Amino acid sequence: MTTGAFPPAAMPSFETGARQGRLRQYQLQLIERIQAARSGALAARKELGVMLGGRSCLLDLTQLGEIVIATGVQIQGVPLAQDWYLGLAAMRGRLTAIVDLARYMGEPACAAGHHCRIITFSPRLGLNCALLVERVLGLRQLRALQAMPLPEAPPGAPPPWAAQALRDSDGQQWLRLDLAQLAQSERFLDAGFGGLAAHKDIG
Repeated sequence: MTTGAFPPAAMPSFETGARQGRLRQYQLQLIERIQAARSGALAARKELGVMLGGRSCLLDLTQLGEIVIATGVQIQGVPLAQDWYLGLAAMRGRLTAIVDLARYMGEPACAAGHHCRIITFSPRLGLNCALLVERVLGLRQLRALQAMPLPEAPPGAPPPWAAQALRDSDGQQWLRLDLAQLAQSERFLDAGFGGLAAHKDIG
């Protein structure tokens, strides 16, 4: 299987440096806040908003590692893997499994673009894995969101890693995901075609 990549978008050179600078600054701010959340320094609990298959989702900061710009990341495909398992990428000298979580959830696949990010799991989850997301939407404060009933997912109840449905003051709906639960899902751990019929925890 050939090696995949997210090619850099063509931009005038005078814009590239400024845009990369802003992206890097934003990424560093998110990393600092993730580290603060781990140490308990945030007074009010916040979570990271991401876009997955057109759906707004929230990720627990304590379950996240790094946020990496997907452009230029080389992903080596794995034969006989599920379509949501994109393959392996070398990140900080380690081979990391890259998953298109939108596709795993039954949503449209993440389209390559300069907004895409790769978010690694926290080492404490015990799984060397990262998620491809369409874009990062910034931090959201949980206490400002209102709980909603979880929508049922065919053919039954939503999986345990789809932890909570929430709505903000603008009426925007959010699906809160529990990556620790996802990391223990049999279907998620079995990316080969052989496990498709046995595991059906699609959200």
